[in-house]
Amino acid sequence: MHTRWRAAHVLAFQNGRHVLLRDGEVVWQDDTIVHVGRGWEGPVDEDVDLGGRLVMPGLIDLDALADIDHLILDSWHSPETGPGLQWSRTYARASRDVFTRAERATVREYALVQLALHGVTTYMPIASEVHSSWAETFEEFTDLAEASRRIGLRGYLGPSYRSAVNVVDAEGNRDLHFDEERGRAGLRDAERFLDHVERLDDPLVQAALLPCRIETMTPDLLRATADLARERGVPVRLHCLQGSVERELVHRLYGCTPLQLIERTGLFDTHLLIPHGIVIDRHPSVHGEDNGDLDTLVHAGVSVIHCPQTSLRYGDVLHSFGDYRNAGLNLCLGTDSFPPDLIRGMDLGVHLAKVVDGRPDAAPAEAYVEAATLGGARALGREDLGRLAPGARADLVAFRLDDIRDGVLDDPVRTLLLNGTARNATHSVVDGRPVLVDGALPGVDVEALRARAQALFATMRAAYSERDHRGRGADELFPPTFAPFVEQ
Repeated sequence: MHTRWRAAHVLAFQNGRHVLLRDGEVVWQDDTIVHVGRGWEGPVDEDVDLGGRLVMPGLIDLDALADIDHLILDSWHSPETGPGLQWSRTYARASRDVFTRAERATVREYALVQLALHGVTTYMPIASEVHSSWAETFEEFTDLAEASRRIGLRGYLGPSYRSAVNVVDAEGNRDLHFDEERGRAGLRDAERFLDHVERLDDPLVQAALLPCRIETMTPDLLRATADLARERGVPVRLHCLQGSVERELVHRLYGCTPLQLIERTGLFDTHLLIPHGIVIDRHPSVHGEDNGDLDTLVHAGVSVIHCPQTSLRYGDVLHSFGDYRNAGLNLCLGTDSFPPDLIRGMDLGVHLAKVVDGRPDAAPAEAYVEAATLGGARALGREDLGRLAPGARADLVAFRLDDIRDGVLDDPVRTLLLNGTARNATHSVVDGRPVLVDGALPGVDVEALRARAQALFATMRAAYSERDHRGRGADELFPPTFAPFVEQ
């Protein structure tokens, strides 16, 4: 079957780079693009005229929230309430699952629907383990894979696992609680899921190893992860280089930096993706100058998943996008929070780079668009993603540009980033199959899902109390912005 999209603006791929095609068309047969340009004279079974929209490659989110939003709770805490958002050491010894398997499946579906509504076509999930008894399970991810297939997204999936959890003691000091057997069991679940993906044999479900944060992994578990990744030929994503607490804990335990621990455990010999990648030697909290860490990442072939919106909300920024890119490091993008809006994230990143580097052209819009498409494809080793060109997979998204609230139209890409959001997405296709149609997801009752997710969020919020080292209630941990109105 041949399908054609026609639009006023098409971000095509030509001679190794994105180019802007005016009044263009994209034609695909089944799951593969066969024509990008004008004047297609071949067969057309379905013809879609998208008018003044911008058509571009589907967005690739490699740190995509697969959970109910938690940043709305934990990104604005005070020194007094902050320690209460971690597990207490007492709770860590007797932790429990806040949600049932069925409830967790609803959470996953809610998160995937959010991704689809925001124009994401390929994703790698990240979830908060704060409401799990430890980390993620094989069964959870079989459920997630089925939801992903039903919605039609392309996922790189695997359950998270860890040997330790961040805790606070009775005085509120940060530490780690270890349970190595749980870590080994988690890796076994991850390997079991690799086998499950092979049996599914679905191009939209790809396998990955997704261990938790580096400080929660023992060297033995990191080595076992590296061994398994090399044996099975799958990518590894490891959250690290993202904060000073992580750096302090790793140094206290192993006498080295997180980057040195990665090297010692063989992870540089894998297909490695690192979310955030902020705290290296050039960061102001470390040395404030380049002593070789960036070069180490480049020569190891690491991809850094840059999450500008989430990093800023937690009070940090990359130093800097332009320097990382100019050094030859592959940069891709993630959202890591709600909303999973890569358009807002790209726009924010562009302007943060201006502040960090002190010039307005530090990270132009096109560099961020490349990271959200071509950078993500490179990180996955997929030359058939992230571009609109013959032979590429038919992963596309269309954004409207005709809302008066988006202002006047100049360059369509720059206009979308400056004035729009990912909520401008109206249509998307993954592997040639429609996912988002006229701003809706066929077969998904969004209102019912929203109501179920709100109820589960209330459950998650209330559960913080039992983990708090001081036993404070949720309303004390999360006070409102303003005092409630009182009848006089």
